[in-house]
Amino acid sequence: MVTYTPEGVFYKDGRPRRDLDADIFAARQKTLAYQILQAHNISDSDNALRIKFDALCSHDITYVGIIQTARASGLKEFPVPYVMTNCHNSLCAVGGTINEDDHVFGLSAAKKFGGIFVPPNLAVIHSYMREEWAACGNMILGSDSHTRYGALGTMGVGEGGPELVKQLVGRTYDLAMPQTVLVYLTGAPKRGVGPHDVALALIKAVFAGGLVKNKVLEFCGPGITNLSVDFRNGIDVMTTETTCLSSIWETDEQVQEYFAIHGRPEAYRKLAPDDGAYYDALIEIDLSQIACMIALPFHPSNAYTIHEFQDRAAELLAEADERLADKAKPDGVWADQGIIAGCAGGLYENIGEAADILRGRPTGSGYFSLSVYPQSIPVAQALNKSGAADDLLNSGAVLKPCFCGPCFGAGDVPSNNALSIRHTTRNFPSREGSKPGEGQLATVALMDARSIAATAANGGKITAATDVDYTPAVPSYAFDDKSYLARVYNGYGKADPTQELRFGPNIGDYPPFYPLAENLELELCAVLHDDVTTTDELIPSGETSSYRSNPERLAQFALSRRVPDYVARSKRIREYEVKRQGNIEQKNIWWDDLKDSGLFKKIRQLQKSYKFISIENTAIGSCIFARKPGDGSAREQAASCQRVLGGMANICYEYATKRYRSNCINWGILPFTIDEGVDFPYEAGDTIFVPNIRQAVAEGRTNIPAEVRQTNGQKHALTLHLGDLTDEERQILLAGCLMNYYKSVES
Repeated sequence: MVTYTPEGVFYKDGRPRRDLDADIFAARQKTLAYQILQAHNISDSDNALRIKFDALCSHDITYVGIIQTARASGLKEFPVPYVMTNCHNSLCAVGGTINEDDHVFGLSAAKKFGGIFVPPNLAVIHSYMREEWAACGNMILGSDSHTRYGALGTMGVGEGGPELVKQLVGRTYDLAMPQTVLVYLTGAPKRGVGPHDVALALIKAVFAGGLVKNKVLEFCGPGITNLSVDFRNGIDVMTTETTCLSSIWETDEQVQEYFAIHGRPEAYRKLAPDDGAYYDALIEIDLSQIACMIALPFHPSNAYTIHEFQDRAAELLAEADERLADKAKPDGVWADQGIIAGCAGGLYENIGEAADILRGRPTGSGYFSLSVYPQSIPVAQALNKSGAADDLLNSGAVLKPCFCGPCFGAGDVPSNNALSIRHTTRNFPSREGSKPGEGQLATVALMDARSIAATAANGGKITAATDVDYTPAVPSYAFDDKSYLARVYNGYGKADPTQELRFGPNIGDYPPFYPLAENLELELCAVLHDDVTTTDELIPSGETSSYRSNPERLAQFALSRRVPDYVARSKRIREYEVKRQGNIEQKNIWWDDLKDSGLFKKIRQLQKSYKFISIENTAIGSCIFARKPGDGSAREQAASCQRVLGGMANICYEYATKRYRSNCINWGILPFTIDEGVDFPYEAGDTIFVPNIRQAVAEGRTNIPAEVRQTNGQKHALTLHLGDLTDEERQILLAGCLMNYYKSVES
């Protein structure tokens, strides 16, 4: 189905070639990715890129913090179109008025700074950006990891909020020119196979080995013409789960028609790599060989064909979680819930073909339920006009508003011990909203909307859509933007500084963060040896959504599902550092206050080895160790919550994504790594002393000597690495965070 070849390849005469003798450096410049990146690069370098984006987008659990940070960094007016949608916090009722308070704040910010505001339930973020802002050859930066518009000829990049702040205050997105991987498509998908099936097969092939991490996927080949634009969008949005940086596709007459249907014919231009383009690796996908897929808990890469799963259900479920083994019955595996939603599932053709399968086939009155969330009001209207909405409702499905909640646990949380099948983007542990710490277990398997509909038609028995007799008959899509014209506020280019921002009681500022000290005394407050630690584990989704505008309150949830005592440990460390900063001119008082504390004794002990240590030059902070942290969401709060609680460093073997490492840097958290193979037997409570760290960062050193002191009194040398840092990243770390850096530049 999907094959990966690590060797470089040329793309000549419409097919991959290895037999060319050509200048690789020049041939790299023929890729679409290279050409679009260079068109947005304002530096003089072909490698050290400084990117300015054409548009920005955020949703309602990120834009408040971004705007607050940008204000503290000198924001006067949005310099590029900035779209703020309200598709994540629109149904979560936790916290009383505070969700709607955030929406009111967002509209007031759009009026004051000249932004675009999309009210709740009109569209999910990526649907609106596809419909209204994608354009061939453009680049869009979003504070959501699934910012992907490559099938429409737009390079989308999902990053944490601070990267959007940089764009809002006139700075750039800095990175080295990424490698580009050719994704060569041939064949045509079978009836019943949908975009999620192709995406899951791709993710399975490349995720585990990190084969495309931080690279650009470039889709080409004759198979593209056999895919509708909706189908392409459904594959493209899931490329995030491969850990690639971005994606871009060849464009054709179908994309041209898409833009014409959406009233923006000028947004189209033909995109294709120049003949003889060179790629760093090759992925080949024969669409005709793709089968209906299922991704078992707890990752989209844990994927199998549904037929293989049916043959090995008890074994595969037990491998995912032994508590799931009893889901396999003699007559099959029975799901308890089906969800089709969001930027991946809620597309017009996905829902329309699901309706074709369910027409005349009731879902039954048992435990299984089916909920469908169209991705936008225009899509919902088209489904109504086509009759698909009636077919779904008549089958027993429930149609719900345009909302991303089921994707991250803020809506349709399944019952305890339930198995939910979803055409959404992720199935990480507890992401759907269950709380194992309170005895709750619920799990998600990812499937395409077509197979979810086939399963629903069988009352919840997991079924491949290719095993159901039906005729796809989805009418051509007609886009109607009247709802947008009636409700969307478009203030781009019309900033009004006389407008007042409207603050609800839950919208809070960040506490002060201090510049990097000469030396650091770090206490480990969480040690995680899982293969990967997701952003959902670092800061849970779902129940935390309402508190994303309140840094201190949100921080109380940090690592709550993995290390329940992390917050208390970190706050204890933070108290010492706050007191150290507040009394830095009153040294004797501080020492007297701490003379009976464990940290005081540790610092006194350190002074025996390091005579240069003093209250003025040695900061005290908390630290997390995880083998590979940061897989998943772009949410900056996975890092900012650590910083709010006094976190000053992370240690790992590698960072799962560029965006999480960038978030750490932008919040002033040192992104340390250690060499693969180096043992890390240390536990929470052990401390790590890092001498002369400020000088090391300032001088650009990458190897940092440190000393671990265990609670049992043993000492061990440890070499930490900082990896490549840009000049600006070093300055941000020295300043203590991005906000401090901008304040120092302004002054």
